[in-house]
Amino acid sequence: MTTYTGLELVSRLADGTLHRPSMAEPLPSRLLAPEEGKIELRARPEARFCNLTETIHGGWMMTMLDTAMSLAAQTTLAPGEACPSLETTTKFIRPITIDSGEVHVKGCVISRGRTIITLEGRIEDAAGKIYAHGTSSCMIIPAKA
Repeated sequence: MTTYTGLELVSRLADGTLHRPSMAEPLPSRLLAPEEGKIELRARPEARFCNLTETIHGGWMMTMLDTAMSLAAQTTLAPGEACPSLETTTKFIRPITIDSGEVHVKGCVISRGRTIITLEGRIEDAAGKIYAHGTSSCMIIPAKA
């Protein structure tokens, strides 16, 4: 895997030539073709992710945002580099229900420095109505010699 750039790795995830990590299996989503610094996931909330108020659990929303922002950061990496999250925040705007339909989870790089990547993410419906947004920063770990 260290021979691929981050954009190549994320592109291979999107086209199915690279198997998704096991963490992605319980949270079904579809990764669209990425651009450098930008990705989009499509996901349909399911009843199994509802909390007691029959809205989608905030943890699902946070995980989807973290995934989108992390993948966006990954698209900027050189072969062998890694970018673990330093911090992630989420603001909930309105609840998601199982009737909300497919949501678009977007991750975008705001700034890519030498050691830190700053990101933003959004969960929207097809009409652009926002349900949650977040920010994240990732630390760039250089490739091992």
